[in-house]
Amino acid sequence: MNRRQFLQLSVAALSALGLAGCSKSAPLRTGIHPWIGYEPLYLAEEFGWLPDSVRLVKHSAASDSMAGLLAGELDAAALILDEALRVYAEGVPLRVVTVTNVSVGADVLVVKPTITSLAGLRGRSIAVELGGVSGIMLFSILERAGLSTDQVSLVDLPVNRHLSAWQNGDIEASVCYEPTASVLEQAGGTRLFDSSHVPDTIFDTLIVTEAAARRKPGSVRDLVYGYFRGQHHLVRSMHDAVYRVATRQGITPDSVRRSLATVMLPELAANQRYLAHHGRIEVVAKRLSGILVREGLMASHPVYERLCDPSFLPRSLS
Repeated sequence: MNRRQFLQLSVAALSALGLAGCSKSAPLRTGIHPWIGYEPLYLAEEFGWLPDSVRLVKHSAASDSMAGLLAGELDAAALILDEALRVYAEGVPLRVVTVTNVSVGADVLVVKPTITSLAGLRGRSIAVELGGVSGIMLFSILERAGLSTDQVSLVDLPVNRHLSAWQNGDIEASVCYEPTASVLEQAGGTRLFDSSHVPDTIFDTLIVTEAAARRKPGSVRDLVYGYFRGQHHLVRSMHDAVYRVATRQGITPDSVRRSLATVMLPELAANQRYLAHHGRIEVVAKRLSGILVREGLMASHPVYERLCDPSFLPRSLS
């Protein structure tokens, strides 16, 4: 190579570096929908704790975020663990980078007064949204009762239609969550079982695609850090946070407090334990995959060497 060729290559290389340095990478597109466990991200956005490297894409339901991931329109999302597994099984490799909350009573079985035990569900009509978290809750209930799905009558309904089905006499039990659970109680129902009886089973998470984890690790760290800043405010400045959440959701502060009482929000140390290799999340994921395949809600087990990645967790919030 002569000197002229060397200089030409050097100028081209420097120009490429200059262009790369001046270009701004696209933000981490993160799907989110209303749920108390995801409120720290809304708070982080409100307080400016999410930098330009992260953009929240707001939906009305988890199904929108799942569709966005499958279409390649999102890089990350807030999803229940079983929803994340379904996306993975459809061909989008994912990493769980944060556990946002654990259900400790948020998911409920409400029954007619004539049903006094889980065994009494045999032959009864049960409303459940099989495509959502209520499906996993139902399967946990039936396991406890020693029943299979063919020993009950499943009515696959969105939760917002459970009350009308109850009033019409179409169902005798409902697997649901607030505010539907309280509404059914007011209509004469009884809470027979809730997720506090199956601890460490129903997890909400922040997930990112493997591609985003490789290409945008800094943005993923920004997302996770912002989440924990919001969580810190929600836990340590609850009075302020509750009113902000209530205003944003258009509900009463008491409703927000009741919702918070039904979830556990793991802080950094707990997240390290949950996301460890062969830790609780990966153990539960294998169990959930088996249930989803068995019940025909997932075609096959997602194949992965490691599902969780705690490397994006901040060491501290200082």
